Amino acid sequence: MASKEAAVYILDLGASMGEKRHGREVSDLDWAMEYVWDKITTTVATGRKTALMSVIGVRTDDSDLAGIMPVDDGYENITVFSPLKQWLLSDIRGLQGQVKPSSTNNGDILSAVAVAVQQIDATTTGTTGKPLKFDRRIIIVTDGRGTLDTGDLAQITSKLKDYAPPVEVVLLGVDFDDADSGYKEEEKDAQKEDNETTLKEFVEQCDGNFGTLAEAIEQLAIPRIKDVRPTPSYRGTLTLGDAQTYDATVTIDVERYPCIMIAKPPSASSFVVRTDLGGVGASAQSSNTVVGDDDHPMDGQLSAVRNQRVYQVDNPDEPGEKMNVEPDDLERGFEYGRTAVHISESDANVVKLENDPSLQLVGFIRAEDFERFMSMSRTNFIVPQKANAQAQLALSSFIHALYEAECYAVARIVVKQDKAPLLVVLAPHITPTYEALVEAELPFEEDMRRYKFPSLDKKLTISGKTITEHKDLPNAELTQAMSDYVDALDLSEYDKDDEGEPTDYAKIEDTYSPMLHRVNQIIRWRATHSDPTLPLPDPPQILTRFSAPPPDLLQQAEAQLETLKQAADVKKVPPKTKGRGKRSRADRDKPLSGLDIDALLGNPKRVKIDANNLVPSFKQALAATDDLDAIQDAADAMAAQIRTLIRASVGDSAYGRALEALRVMREELTELEEPEIWNVFARELKNELLDGKLGGDRREMWWMVRGSKYGLIDRKRCFASDVTEEEAVQFYK
Repeated sequence: MASKEAAVYILDLGASMGEKRHGREVSDLDWAMEYVWDKITTTVATGRKTALMSVIGVRTDDSDLAGIMPVDDGYENITVFSPLKQWLLSDIRGLQGQVKPSSTNNGDILSAVAVAVQQIDATTTGTTGKPLKFDRRIIIVTDGRGTLDTGDLAQITSKLKDYAPPVEVVLLGVDFDDADSGYKEEEKDAQKEDNETTLKEFVEQCDGNFGTLAEAIEQLAIPRIKDVRPTPSYRGTLTLGDAQTYDATVTIDVERYPCIMIAKPPSASSFVVRTDLGGVGASAQSSNTVVGDDDHPMDGQLSAVRNQRVYQVDNPDEPGEKMNVEPDDLERGFEYGRTAVHISESDANVVKLENDPSLQLVGFIRAEDFERFMSMSRTNFIVPQKANAQAQLALSSFIHALYEAECYAVARIVVKQDKAPLLVVLAPHITPTYEALVEAELPFEEDMRRYKFPSLDKKLTISGKTITEHKDLPNAELTQAMSDYVDALDLSEYDKDDEGEPTDYAKIEDTYSPMLHRVNQIIRWRATHSDPTLPLPDPPQILTRFSAPPPDLLQQAEAQLETLKQAADVKKVPPKTKGRGKRSRADRDKPLSGLDIDALLGNPKRVKIDANNLVPSFKQALAATDDLDAIQDAADAMAAQIRTLIRASVGDSAYGRALEALRVMREELTELEEPEIWNVFARELKNELLDGKLGGDRREMWWMVRGSKYGLIDRKRCFASDVTEEEAVQFYK
């Protein structure tokens, strides 16, 4: 269970925070809020009720301590914006309208710390007067340009250290001098310099942390890794031999924990727009969702929904109608061909495999015989049972035995009662700090895919002769050029450590999931920027750092790349263009050799549509001309053949050919940017099908056209079309 947290943010909202300094394009307050919003939105995203937050403003125009203490002398110009509570999105939006520079510089940061201590004490103290178990934290963000009252500094420090654990004080200074980072603000006024010294000494006495705001914002780009509390997926024994039958067996108490598990980005949930806010509009509730009356509104405009599943069958008493059935009345069945086989509950219990949780050794294999592709699951650690010295000694001996023998163990594991058994491989893993078995799932025979692929370095003739030199096989020059290029892009010695020695490139601890952290970044950003017209921020460079090879390494390998291109005889292929307006058809279809194939073969420029070769002949007819009249003639001939197929079809026997011809005709005319030719034909064909003008009732063919979405070509599909998206949708009705 996650620990309880209580964090109070003290924000300096003095008039001096509204100024832009040192060439920054934003005010000091807006710059500081980049850090504060990131921290607040990250906490809100966890959704934890035990993560309490509060925000206190100092050097504000008004004074409001929210009843924490009376506004006595020394506590003026301090405003408590929120009690210490769990924050929601509505709290973030509410704070945005309140955080702005004031018109005064009066107010004491240390007095605001005293208010924060009093607020923490009132919230995190039990009814018996004993402090509850909380991680307490006070974050101070200031430019240090106000006045400080140090009269009660010793009492405040003592109070902060009385808690167990002590209250963590974090000071983030705007343009504060920092010896560690080497920053020093030029032409600093004396009062700011004295305040910086006082605040740093205060934080040091509280055993807190100090940092400059610039350093804190720079570290925001580094993704924060979520700490996951280890949860065992198996607690039991690792056995060698049948302990129920034989005495000469080995039994070790072990536990199983995840080693590698995919971290998935947050997924979007379904919500409905609240229509009760404006009093106008239709209900957003659908037939399969129910809006929760007691659910918290999301963003003030969205409400959560609950799914409601209904089972229906055909009503035998009223043909064409459905009737609801209860889930308890349902029976299990399995598909058998095009039918279903009923399996009753009693039969299902008979065929169910009854297994007890266990981890049983089956045998051993040499480590070199284990192929890397055999691992088909996430990996887990097998470790000895906690506080069991005998199990620790036994498993350590087993791990070292496997390591010294260079072997892996194969085991059968059943994680839970009556779960399907799995075969796993156990590999020894020894580090200076711990020892464990790494477990990965092995495939069964049905899981293997034994595909055959052609060889890349030889060819076999029909007679069985092996050919190693062929135009489709790499020669020695090409192989050497590729080898040199790969060596030039070697990353194993690309990166250097602090001493200039080669080190690993793209270490695991330096690589982060771009999808996971990008989605989280946008969620946090959108929480504080509700305007949908604002462009999304670019992803941090640390997420895209390894998305491409290092530019300087590519530059070093340019010579090897050119050699490789020459050895492989690489030629640039002209890009494929669409539409008659981009390039002429003669230029577009002209072969690289420059020869006119049609002229050499004596083919005519106008191709007749052949009923026995409908699709290829239609494509050839379009490819042979740029003339609009010729395209219209080819389309008319194709349309006539489609009508003939439908009219002569016995039942739906020719509907498949007609549907394929419709698809090709629609795609080709779309590519030629002549949607009007198709749209005229589509409207005529629909009327003919529904009016029975093509040899009787052909409505089934219309339903096939409608289901395949072979309707009008709208502007979204082709810019030359005059049909809107709404008209294209209405066409199917």
